[in-house]
Amino acid sequence: MINTEEMSLKNELVNLLKEVNCVKFGDFILASGKESKYYVDIKKATTNPKVLKAAAKLVKHYASKENYENLKIAGVELGSVSIATAVSLEIEKDLLIIRKKAKEYGTKNKIEGELNQKDNVIVMEDVTTTGSSVSKAVDEIRASGGIVKKIYVIVDRLEGAKENLAQNNVELVPLVTIEELGLNK
Repeated sequence: MINTEEMSLKNELVNLLKEVNCVKFGDFILASGKESKYYVDIKKATTNPKVLKAAAKLVKHYASKENYENLKIAGVELGSVSIATAVSLEIEKDLLIIRKKAKEYGTKNKIEGELNQKDNVIVMEDVTTTGSSVSKAVDEIRASGGIVKKIYVIVDRLEGAKENLAQNNVELVPLVTIEELGLNK
């Protein structure tokens, strides 16, 4: 059951996403390879401080219901790093940045930040369609000893990400769905 605080936080985020006009219409090819008549230009949203703050507050609300020990907040380069940073600041937990590929110099890390064995990690994502991109980040964190049970996404396009990620034993928690932005999937 959704409570008034949660509804208020969610409505604030929905209104801000609409305010920054993050949904574009036309013919688009998505990262998943799918064709779509609309595109969620999430960079317009995730570069806006009000949107970032609203998303971080909503994640804090959800995360406060969990009993996390050794919690870290992760974002996949480039799209979800600003979101993860905002959440990290809001809930005062360390940030991890998951690279799509390891650096070819220096430490050659694929995960930036300190990830210890059995650290609980909340992964932040900007938009999900099928969930394949963020699933790779989950696998990387788990291979390095982290525990991932939840992914929070700003906008879920409702095209299978939740179900696909559930097969990887991770729950997708959409802060907003495309339907809440006024579109039918």
